[in-house]
Order: sequence, then structure tokens, then C-alpha cells
Amino acid sequence: MNLFLLQAATSASNSASNYLPIALQLLFAIGFVALTLGLTHLLGPSRKTADKLENFESGIEAVGNARQPVAIKYFLVAILFVLFDVEVIFFYPYAVNFRELGWNGFLAVLMFVGFFLCGFFYILKKGALNWED
Repeated sequence: MNLFLLQAATSASNSASNYLPIALQLLFAIGFVALTLGLTHLLGPSRKTADKLENFESGIEAVGNARQPVAIKYFLVAILFVLFDVEVIFFYPYAVNFRELGWNGFLAVLMFVGFFLCGFFYILKKGALNWED
């Protein structure tokens, strides 16, 4: 009898009705975005002038060819930023559970930081962040 009650409780907690609030919130969010985009398209002014149709970037008028090669240094810095940003994201679970993880968790985090610092010093030693160009 207890096994039957346990199975019934487990199946009740995984029923589709538990996901109804999430589905409703998702539908309302999608509906709100669609309604807002539709209303702005229908109600907003659409006067196309020569000034509005000009290309610009960050308020600066475009000069020259947009297909010029870009230095790889920009991409390297972007990749390094993402890499070290992801490192910071991995600190959050440790910060939430640091008491439960104890010294083993602390040593694991120290190893994690150590590996990233080794990579960072390797990058510095190779001169990947020198901007001489």
C-alpha cells in the first residue's frame, strides 16, 4: 500500500498541470511582444527621408569600404573577455554552496582559479594583449 502511495505522489508531482503557469507566462510574453511590435508597426509614422536611410555607426558617418579586414586582436580580446566572464559565472554555484562543499570545494575552486591564472599568464607571456599595430 505504501509503495502505491509513493508512486501516486511521484506521478502527481510530475503532472502536466504543474507546467501550466509556465506555459501561460510564456504565452503572455509572446503575445505581448507580438502585440507591441504589431501596434508600433501600424501606429508609428513611416516617413522615409534621405537622412534616415543613410548608414551610420555609433553616430559617425560611414567612410570607405565596410568590407575592410579587421585586426584579429579585437577578436582575441573578445574571446578572452568571454572566457574570463564564464570563469566568474562558475563562482556563483560555489558561493551559494560553499559551506556544504567544505575544504574539498575550496581546493577545487583554487585549482580552477589556478588553471585560469596559468592560462592568463601564458597569454601575457606570449604578448597576445600587446597593441603595437
